[in-house]
Amino acid sequence: MSLRPAGQSPVWRRLVTIWLPVCLLLAPLTTVAAPEAQPEDNDLPVAEIQAFAEVFERIKRAYVEDVDDATLLRNAMRGMLSELDPHSTYLDEEAYDNLRESTQGEFGGVGIEVGKRDGQLTVITPIDDTPASAAGLQAQDSILRIDDTPTESLSLQEAVELMRGEPGTQIRLTILRAGEDAPRTITLEREIIRTQSVKHDILSPGYGYLRISQFQTRTGDQVLNALNELTDEQPLQGLVLDLRNNPGGVLQAAVDVADAFLEDGRIVYTEGRLPDSELSFSASSKTAAPDVPLVILINGGSASAAEIVAGALQDQRRGVVMGTQSFGKGSVQQIMPLGDDEALKLTTARYYTPNGRSIQAQGIEPDVRVVRGRLEVAQDNGLQVREADLEGHLTGNGEDDDASQLNTRLRDDYQLGEALNLLKALNVLEKRKR
Repeated sequence: MSLRPAGQSPVWRRLVTIWLPVCLLLAPLTTVAAPEAQPEDNDLPVAEIQAFAEVFERIKRAYVEDVDDATLLRNAMRGMLSELDPHSTYLDEEAYDNLRESTQGEFGGVGIEVGKRDGQLTVITPIDDTPASAAGLQAQDSILRIDDTPTESLSLQEAVELMRGEPGTQIRLTILRAGEDAPRTITLEREIIRTQSVKHDILSPGYGYLRISQFQTRTGDQVLNALNELTDEQPLQGLVLDLRNNPGGVLQAAVDVADAFLEDGRIVYTEGRLPDSELSFSASSKTAAPDVPLVILINGGSASAAEIVAGALQDQRRGVVMGTQSFGKGSVQQIMPLGDDEALKLTTARYYTPNGRSIQAQGIEPDVRVVRGRLEVAQDNGLQVREADLEGHLTGNGEDDDASQLNTRLRDDYQLGEALNLLKALNVLEKRKR
């Protein structure tokens, strides 16, 4: 390879400055007839750096349009990270701002968490109360096009940037759903997404419902507040912790949530190549709800931090995990600022449940498998439709509108109804033991 004369490209000079001294240092080794030495971890690969420099030079000289050095180097960084795994990426200023906004709970877009599965852009989950959830997008839907742009050639970051935009503007997603023969096109209107990560309700007297849609910086505190409100009127006889379609989020928030139900024991630990990536988190003795019977709902949209919570509570025998197999994202990403409002999001470790299970590409298997569905009451199977089951029926003296809405909700959400039934059955069995 011929070296380019100095003075023509500052970046080229920097590349040669790196490459040439390395070649000079290693040159004596090539003249000695001895067994080939194994390279140290810190040795730079001379041939690959030479090839990179040559590719860089040919692009600068021959590409159909002029490309500045900074753009080429940023693209090289993006490619270097994107080939590692679906979650490592280079964050320019805009992407870094978007990431910080999403962890704080407010950002612009359609409210959808996506990832790459087998090279295909895939829905991890639609976020609650957003255009994506209202349009009926589901976990595992494949996104084939964003407007007129095919997604197969896009990086994950590029796809996210395309889906974000000004509130009030529209976006078309072409999706393919498992079990369907043809793609469908869904038109969404972008909104300011203000996610409320924690919701709570009473399903039945004495039985609470706690929904976590994603793990943000304040999710742990919000869970404690919700538990306090649920127990204000009467002690809980059971609680449903709903982690379905929860894409994850902040690791510490997941630890805080699990700690709310555990008095001791390990919650999660991580292992990586660097010493500071090996962490272990354990429960504190101060626990908000240590004795409340618990059912944890998961599905294919439950990922990352949601799987940490489900796995910890399952391994510690703190509750019954119900639903379907979770997504299987068991890696930890660290945000590494680069200065100038840029950063790397780099996978630095795998996390493990208290019993040493890796969730990566495996997911959490529920203790009780219950598929998504809707309870349909038929006349010919011995079940009778009551007046209270009819939509729009008049309420009686012993019934209020909230109870009517609850009946409809449990009928429409089969998994939730089964979780409530299981809690009631567990209480019956406990009373009989006494």
